[in-house]
Amino acid sequence: MNFNFPVDSLNQLQTPFYFYDMALLNATLDSVKKEAGSYGFKVHYAVKANANDRILSTIKDAGFGADCVSGNEVKKALETGFGASGVVFAGVGKADWEINLGLDNDIACFNVESIPELEIINELAEKKGKVAKVALRINPNVNANTHHYITTGLEENKFGINQWDLENVIDALAKLKNVELEGLHFHIGSQITDLMSFKDLCLRVNELQKWFISHQICPKVVNVGGGLGIDYEQPDSSSIPDFKSFFKLFDELLELKPGQELHFELGRSMVGQCGALLSKVLYVKNGVNTKFAIVDAGMSDLIRPALYQAYHKIENLTSNKPSAKYDVVGPICESSDCFGKAVDLPETGRGDLIAIRSAGAYGEIMANRYNLRELPLAYYSDEI
Repeated sequence: MNFNFPVDSLNQLQTPFYFYDMALLNATLDSVKKEAGSYGFKVHYAVKANANDRILSTIKDAGFGADCVSGNEVKKALETGFGASGVVFAGVGKADWEINLGLDNDIACFNVESIPELEIINELAEKKGKVAKVALRINPNVNANTHHYITTGLEENKFGINQWDLENVIDALAKLKNVELEGLHFHIGSQITDLMSFKDLCLRVNELQKWFISHQICPKVVNVGGGLGIDYEQPDSSSIPDFKSFFKLFDELLELKPGQELHFELGRSMVGQCGALLSKVLYVKNGVNTKFAIVDAGMSDLIRPALYQAYHKIENLTSNKPSAKYDVVGPICESSDCFGKAVDLPETGRGDLIAIRSAGAYGEIMANRYNLRELPLAYYSDEI
């Protein structure tokens, strides 16, 4: 389904702002539920992708759990109404107060990334007279073939327990009485568009499962993380990711043992296409080799292009004139404050309404107040 832009109504609002197509969000969530549910798989939404209140409430109401990577994300999930039994807490550097927050609220699981972290969780749980459920985040050394900043499953990355350390982990678990092994956890990266990377993950998980079973350990949960990408080039023709093929691959290739549950932590693929950043053109300026369309949104509102050199499709919603090429740039005092170079747009002028697409994930959540700019507001299709 195509993104719905009620242009006349949006043109009356103060830019820049985020706009969410709630019908598209609900259709995407329905697709995830249908395809994952057909295999009995469980999905936790990765809160780091977008923690907007309306978005979180909609995802909670659809029945998903929450994957959190900070204490404040855990707090936000619980405040939004996610049940503690569906909250998992990952992250390579959990502070004591964050661990205590999880323990006090009896969350489902801590995804543990090192032996020292395992020892601290055990110590804090012992002080409270509790037993913490943990999953071991194992670094599978699988290349996700994505941007190096968002690759997480190689031995050179900071995340997870390396396979050569597993014997030591097993020894530690045997001595720690206030942690209970609940599962194995994996996550190889983000914005993965080649499903073969997930095939490689499945084969590696199968190997590791055999190793654990040879040590008389068969965890209840296998959590394969998330990472499924979206189509930034053609957001309307691919508005809902191919969840059918994604979940089918895991069903066919991952060798679950009797009684085991397969969990996922999807973020971008659930919310990425339902959001856009709306901005107005302030000036059009002639350069040496190009024209600059200077808009009122900046890298403080959407940092992905500056941070990852990420591509977002840019559209002029209010002009139907012949096209020309523009560098679409913001007002921030940084040369990296650029949303796109040599972008084909209808002839563009002051006051035109510009949409920067596929901004529902890692957009609003990463906004900041650099240059003391105000944070962008958010509006929703069912309220316009």
